[in-house]
Amino acid sequence: MLNLVVVAAYLVLLVGFGLWKARAVKGQEGFALAERGLPLPVLLGTLLATWTGTGSVFGNAEKGWNDGLAALVLCVGPTLGFLVLIVLAGKVRARGRYTLQDLLEERFGPAARVLGTLTLVSAYLVIVSYQLRAAATVLEGVLSDAGAPGAAGAHVAVLVTVTLAIGVYTALGGMLSVAFTDTFNGVIMTVGLLLALPVAWWLAGGVSGALAELPAGHTRWGGHYSVFDVMSFTLPTFLLVLGDANLHARFLAARSDRTARTAAALLIPATLMIDGAIILLAIGGRALLHELPPGGHVVPELARGHLPAALGALLVAAVVAIIVSTADSYLLTSASSLLRDVYQRFVHPQAGEAELLRTARRLVLVLSAVALLMALQGGGFFEVAFLAYTIYGVGITPVLLAALFWRRATPAGAVCSLVVAGVSTALWTALGWDRASAAALGLPPGSQIEAVVPGMLLATGALVGVSLCTRPRAVAA
Repeated sequence: MLNLVVVAAYLVLLVGFGLWKARAVKGQEGFALAERGLPLPVLLGTLLATWTGTGSVFGNAEKGWNDGLAALVLCVGPTLGFLVLIVLAGKVRARGRYTLQDLLEERFGPAARVLGTLTLVSAYLVIVSYQLRAAATVLEGVLSDAGAPGAAGAHVAVLVTVTLAIGVYTALGGMLSVAFTDTFNGVIMTVGLLLALPVAWWLAGGVSGALAELPAGHTRWGGHYSVFDVMSFTLPTFLLVLGDANLHARFLAARSDRTARTAAALLIPATLMIDGAIILLAIGGRALLHELPPGGHVVPELARGHLPAALGALLVAAVVAIIVSTADSYLLTSASSLLRDVYQRFVHPQAGEAELLRTARRLVLVLSAVALLMALQGGGFFEVAFLAYTIYGVGITPVLLAALFWRRATPAGAVCSLVVAGVSTALWTALGWDRASAAALGLPPGSQIEAVVPGMLLATGALVGVSLCTRPRAVAA
């Protein structure tokens, strides 16, 4: 019952905060970029909360359960990406645009803007959909523990309720509400995970007790992973970090270029701490639960019955905060991109600020409904997360880096790269070439080469090859 009270209070406060902040939103810049005035503590909090989602709390936890300390290799991709972001953050912030697609059109023309928007929205709605499924599953468990009648069969009802809460809250306040509640969410997730970790390992019998449950070869960093495994785990998150419109939107919303760069640097130890804590908590959970919960829900299962009540309630709140802060960010970025890159650019260029704000809020609600329909289709968290990361990272990142750093890149090269990235990623997975290629290379049975490896090679090759064969546009110094 304590878990239910905590989660219910959190969701009520969330919508209430959205209503309060809605009064301060006057136009597109306030809705999408919080008037470009986020201070360092708020910027760091919203970056941390945005990045840490169900891919971490469920996907990484499942890997930690199955592969032990070897799963800590999952922290490498984001860390390398954030190191590069220290350079990119100030550069993107200094351009003063609303979206990354503004930058793509400036360098590569309207076709690049449209393809970039399609890539962003399709990948981000997949990410929102599994955030919604995760939130619904956690709430079902909380309701069931509290003895709520009919909780076991209320999946669709809970899913709709979660979608409405997140959609309405995001539509009301935009970045002004999302950034500040993300900071609160970041504090909850940090405190909850860092308190739960030592308690769970202590209950598991200490270090020796927790590690004793792991299979042979799973008690060291990297463990039994092959080179292709490491590439498949690290490249998608590395590429997503570099081109993630959510992170770049927050850099654009920063108070200054220096604030953006400092936040990117501080994000490295913050995410290492959070992602590492989730993986280690899952390892401790293996010694306490003995059987992997469905969907990799190790952390919520620990919170619901294997930790002291107050700590369990805090950890449940941390899980919900992780899910909500990611879902609202991806919804907001998708809606802002459609508003700026499609509606304002091609449909109604003369729209005033009031019209843009109304349209932005409608887009959030429409996209929430689409994500809800996608959420009803199911799928594993780790697999779905990495597919979405691959689609977006392979599609956007090479073109974005070329726009920022390679003056010789051409519109034809950028458009070809975006098309090749989407087609190659989809075909590689759909036709089963991931396993067939691994078998052809003589890798152990069950191995696979994920789509990110060929997708990145083909997309980059198309960008470079076509650019060198075509005439570049004139680029301002």
